[in-house]
Amino acid sequence: MSRIAADLPADEIFVRPALLIVDMQNDFVREGAPLEVPDARKTVASIARLAERFRRIGAPVVYTRFLARKEDNLLWLWSPQCHAEIRCCWRGTRREYADTDQALECTDVIDELRPQKDEPIIDKYGYGSFHGTNLDELLRSLGVQSIILTGTVTQICVEETGREAFHHGYRTTIVADGVSSFAPDLQAATLKNFAMKFGWVSDTASILDALETVQPEAGTLS
Repeated sequence: MSRIAADLPADEIFVRPALLIVDMQNDFVREGAPLEVPDARKTVASIARLAERFRRIGAPVVYTRFLARKEDNLLWLWSPQCHAEIRCCWRGTRREYADTDQALECTDVIDELRPQKDEPIIDKYGYGSFHGTNLDELLRSLGVQSIILTGTVTQICVEETGREAFHHGYRTTIVADGVSSFAPDLQAATLKNFAMKFGWVSDTASILDALETVQPEAGTLS
């Protein structure tokens, strides 16, 4: 487990954990998507393994989706694909992708990571998953104290969410092989910086091993 501060035992890092899957939705992950992150598809297997384990031990699995506002706003300056001409991440927009045989709702979580019944989906209109949402309230209601963080894009929505989690008091671990970026240099810098001051950076295999000995204790959604 890679960390710059002094290492802690797993049972002090993964305290009442939840798995948070950030923005693994069609308009980011599918081939030919307006804001495609090709490397996101390489993380699907790792995220799926973590989700299966969390479900098996009765720990929460929580999803987020990025939604674009339909009115002109500051974010459009950096993501012009969200303009009306393309409608990237507009709720209610269906789109065909190169790796599917039918049009899909562009904001839906990809089929490969489809949420199970009653698993919460947090919709957000910005980069961070806590800002302007009820994510903190939800996690606290489930007794969650630590977050395993996966999804896309590493240096944007994942990083912003991880920093917000730190400021809300959650012990947060980013899964290096469970997050993705369109810029490898920015991904590397983000992970290094996060481990320096905000949380931990680990990998799927190490987390799965740690969960064998950690009692989740957090509430479930059943």
